[in-house]
Amino acid sequence: MIVLINPNSTKAMTQAMVETASKVGVKLIGWTSLEGPAAIQGPEDGAACIPPLLTLVRKASDAGAKTIIIGCFDDTGLDAARNIASCPVIGIGQAAYHMAVLSARRFSVVTTLAVSVPILEDNIHAYGFTSKLSRVRACGVPVLDLETDPAGTAPAVIGEIKRAVAEDKVDVVVLGCAGMVHIPAYFFEEGHLRLIDGVTSAAQLAFLLAK
Repeated sequence: MIVLINPNSTKAMTQAMVETASKVGVKLIGWTSLEGPAAIQGPEDGAACIPPLLTLVRKASDAGAKTIIIGCFDDTGLDAARNIASCPVIGIGQAAYHMAVLSARRFSVVTTLAVSVPILEDNIHAYGFTSKLSRVRACGVPVLDLETDPAGTAPAVIGEIKRAVAEDKVDVVVLGCAGMVHIPAYFFEEGHLRLIDGVTSAAQLAFLLAK
């Protein structure tokens, strides 16, 4: 089995990630960290979510999970989770960056708030992809707003994607939040732009690793 663990306590976001994976033919079991913060925005939320997240990682590993996905684009607690799990653990951020590197020479990332930008930049550097990154951009939309008002927040996200294409000269943009899984459904721009969603990327990689 593949277990996706949402480190925040918003159940609707967990369900959206499970549904996103199912659209590409990957069946996941979704767990929500009810003791985590409602959303993970910045280092304080990241630190707060780690202890209950690792409890669920141990539970999934002990239950025989073949692959575990951490459903936070910050890849919060990823290294610690790998240290305690007996199966591969995938972060949706890391999965998306690998897909981006395979898809183009350079890529940009559109995330939620500016507080998340340094975290994502540090992760990209740690993964060895700094030379492939054009820019990490914030669209100014809080995580929970993406969940509660997907149609209303989509224009702000799409506007930042279009600025990335025009200003950063990229044709691959990574959606830098688990709450952005709905964005491709609102994006009808013609051309060669490829949007990469971390949940879809992680689900596809988890399926391969589980086999």
